Amino acid sequence: MDRNSIFGILLIFAILIVFSIINQPSKEQIEAAKRRQDSIAQVETQRALQLEQDNLKIDTAEQAETESPDTIAPGSSLQEKIDQFGVFGNAGIGTPELYTLENNLMKITFSNKGGRIYSVELKNFQTHDSLPLILFEGDESVFGLNFFAQNRSIQTQELFFTPTFEGNSLVVNGPEVRTGSEGRIKFNEENPGETKSMAFRLEVAPGRYMEYIYTLPYNSYLVEFDVNMQGLNQYIASNQNYLNFTWGFDVPRQERISKFGEDRYTNITYKFFEDDVEKLSQNKSDEENLSTSVKWIGFKQLFFNSTIIADEAFPNALVRSNRYEEDPEYLANFYSEISVPYEGTANEQLDMQFYFGPNHYQTLRQYDIDLERQVDLGYAIVRPVNKWLIIPTFNFLRKYIDNFGIIILILTLFIKTLLFPFTYKSYISQAKMRALKPEIDELGKKYGNDKPLEKQQATMALYKKAGVNPMGGCLPMLLQFPILIAMFFFFPTSIELRQESFLWAHDLSTYDSVLDLPFRIPYYGSHVSLFVLLMTLTTIISTRMNSQATSTQGMPGMKTMMYLMPVMFLFILNNYSSGLSYYYFLANVITIGQTYIIRSFIDEDKIRAQLQVNKKKPVTKSKFQKRLEEVAKQRGMQLPKK
Repeated sequence: MDRNSIFGILLIFAILIVFSIINQPSKEQIEAAKRRQDSIAQVETQRALQLEQDNLKIDTAEQAETESPDTIAPGSSLQEKIDQFGVFGNAGIGTPELYTLENNLMKITFSNKGGRIYSVELKNFQTHDSLPLILFEGDESVFGLNFFAQNRSIQTQELFFTPTFEGNSLVVNGPEVRTGSEGRIKFNEENPGETKSMAFRLEVAPGRYMEYIYTLPYNSYLVEFDVNMQGLNQYIASNQNYLNFTWGFDVPRQERISKFGEDRYTNITYKFFEDDVEKLSQNKSDEENLSTSVKWIGFKQLFFNSTIIADEAFPNALVRSNRYEEDPEYLANFYSEISVPYEGTANEQLDMQFYFGPNHYQTLRQYDIDLERQVDLGYAIVRPVNKWLIIPTFNFLRKYIDNFGIIILILTLFIKTLLFPFTYKSYISQAKMRALKPEIDELGKKYGNDKPLEKQQATMALYKKAGVNPMGGCLPMLLQFPILIAMFFFFPTSIELRQESFLWAHDLSTYDSVLDLPFRIPYYGSHVSLFVLLMTLTTIISTRMNSQATSTQGMPGMKTMMYLMPVMFLFILNNYSSGLSYYYFLANVITIGQTYIIRSFIDEDKIRAQLQVNKKKPVTKSKFQKRLEEVAKQRGMQLPKK
């Protein structure tokens, strides 16, 4: 790389910084956006007041109907509901009430309006600001079946179901669960607990109803969701091959705002039936019409997900993600329209499941339906490294060590020890190249820049005669590169590191900050990460040691590029997981130590003498080279003279 190329890279980098500064919103634009948000909030407040007034009117109408049950005025609310929903009209009026079903892992709140899941709280987790972790909640969520009955559009979310159980809450009990066995099927099989159900019924006539049944076992993140329909085939249009189930909600923030954290990894993921896992865009609003069968649809955040799972498969679905830009409370609105099979018989049973829980790889993997693919382990080339090397080693260390800083240290030592033979071989190769440098310089003078091909051929002949592989130093880099990239995905998405502190880092899953800046630096942020500074410093030291051990003659821009890369990573990693920066820092320190140790044991004069001996030996031809020469002779080709 020449000087012009280096200058071009620096110029592009400078242009990007200037462009970001120029395009930052002005104070007037920020104030205008704030006024728009205030206006929206005012509209929402007015809408809530209007809804409260409407409910008050409904309650008043219900009271009037109770006082005069035998007479229904044509303009009454009940008559309007009957006109709107037909035989389902009686369920159009009611009083919203909440019910809870909970086990040791989560608390699910249901509403009789729609018989739906109103909210889900995960008990063993908190938000970044120490509040209860709610996956979703509120009246604004969408949940229910939509279909046509008596030429009317019926949405069960607008109708009131009747609970068929006593009380307002059920608690699922069981044995004490040891740490690390939360939600594990194997533990539950060996230590069974209770299983309880809540059922909500939408009755049309005696013996004719729709029933939502929710079943929650002890120590499980899975909720069984069964829809039981009895005698409704007389009302539901017979030409419907499926019913439409809608599910959606605003996704609340669980972590602090970071475009390289939760904002980056929040999206909708889905698995085609007996096929691969796909996802919507992570960076923008997106929509996809899934025209083939789907096994499950997951509303995924960085560390948690809410997933609906088919008993067999959903025939088709529509999924949509509407991103919220830098909203302090919500990340996006996720929405899905899912087709569920309907045969039109007197007795219909629709079976589904919900998973509400953490993106923990081993927990998701045990269900054997590729739910673990919601944990982003990187590209196809590095995913096996995380799957078969990093995660098993990490989980093994967790059994014996509670401090995650120490776990990362031991993990780093393990990986660097694993790669040490290749690192040693690379250093030997570099030493051989340095021993041949005087002769390579002579070849450069002999052929100059006018005969690059002859110079290259003579150089390769020298390497072969001395027994030196010029690519010998590249093997360790090729082996370490997938591991470096695998770590780049593992640490930011590993829920084990969430809210785990080490030294000055309060949360190893996100960036550490030792200094908050009163301004924002483009591509860097408004804070200073000490682990990133330490990583950058040790990278520069390691780079300097390698540059002293290798020759960059003929590549004047390479040395500059080697020092430019650590500075670029200083900007890139400042907003990433502190666990990742800590790992890179440890890896650099260990590499520096290995380099000093190898230097103390290697005698470069002895290597240089051995190369001179090798040059005097006859060059041994490989079997492949001999076969090529034989083929050339048979074809009458003249071989070059030695």
